[in-house]
Amino acid sequence: MSITHVVALGGSLLRPEEAASRSMWMGQLRQLMVHLEGNGRRIGLVVGGGHPAREAIELVKDSVSDLTRLDRIGIAATRLNATLIQQMLLEIGCDVSPSIPETIEDARSMLEQHHIVVMGGTVPGHTTDTVAVKLAAVAHARHCIIATNVSHVYTKDPRKHDDAEALTEITLQELSDIVGGNVRMKPGSSAVVGPVAVQVAIDSGVNLAVLDGRDIRRLDDALEGNLFEGTIIRA
Repeated sequence: MSITHVVALGGSLLRPEEAASRSMWMGQLRQLMVHLEGNGRRIGLVVGGGHPAREAIELVKDSVSDLTRLDRIGIAATRLNATLIQQMLLEIGCDVSPSIPETIEDARSMLEQHHIVVMGGTVPGHTTDTVAVKLAAVAHARHCIIATNVSHVYTKDPRKHDDAEALTEITLQELSDIVGGNVRMKPGSSAVVGPVAVQVAIDSGVNLAVLDGRDIRRLDDALEGNLFEGTIIRA
């Protein structure tokens, strides 16, 4: 039976400031996907909206106040980013689903037919972290990896607090306490893991891993079950 992996790729990973870094990261991601497919793995990639989502929401926030409408704008950006990754992998001959699923059930079904499925958001109120955790649960993935632009889960926001401590292993309940419980995030906002996603993980018993996805080696180690630099969050 094939091993299934689910990875939430933060949208920020697609838009580093340096063009050379962006090109190198894309190339390393391609190599990793080819390696995993060659070993018979199945991979669900759930891509975030990143800068395009925040920019689009910022553009209309004075004209659109309904949170659901703003979420739909963010979802469109995630699907654009997902299409970018999908087409890049199709170009090199990977067995990627030719369409971007819009529901968890569609993604699960496509994973039975293809080695790689790339998707973005699904419904308003659910971040791509939440989508990834839900997919990991129904696809019976060994865990859900949150690849973002921070190295660990911290005791508090390291951008605001010099005394924030990096955590290497915590429970899902401890993570829920850090991110503020099961509350809906504002469109365009971000957290190391979305609060709703943490609650879904608690309810479904899905283990999480948080790591800096800018370093593909860390993602590779986590996928292979090796020690990696980051945070393990156990159910």
